[in-house]
Amino acid sequence: MTYLLDVNVLLSGVWSNHPLHQRAFAGIEGKSLAVCPLTELGFIRISTDPSAGIRAGMDDARAALQQFLDGRKVQRINDDLPALESHPKTSKQVTDHYLAALADKHGFKLATLDERIEHPAVALI
Repeated sequence: MTYLLDVNVLLSGVWSNHPLHQRAFAGIEGKSLAVCPLTELGFIRISTDPSAGIRAGMDDARAALQQFLDGRKVQRINDDLPALESHPKTSKQVTDHYLAALADKHGFKLATLDERIEHPAVALI
């Protein structure tokens, strides 16, 4: 089984100073992993946002992500699911449900730390 990493898993898995680093690291250990442009962009956006707590510079965030992807041999997939094929019920569910539906389209599970996502393709880490 391959797991599409949610942004929260990427953030906590890459940054060793993240409070959920050990949980994420253990949850993805030995698994086949994937990312998509949406999750990579989310990782960079949050990692470099001064109000988010990580406060990485753009170059550092990009380098840390690349090192993680290379070191874990993470597969990259396209965001090739039309947005209207995802069916969130509220505006707060739009991205989560899109990622879960994208994972499902590829025969993957969405690896996440978010207990609130209700979708059959979700795997809670």
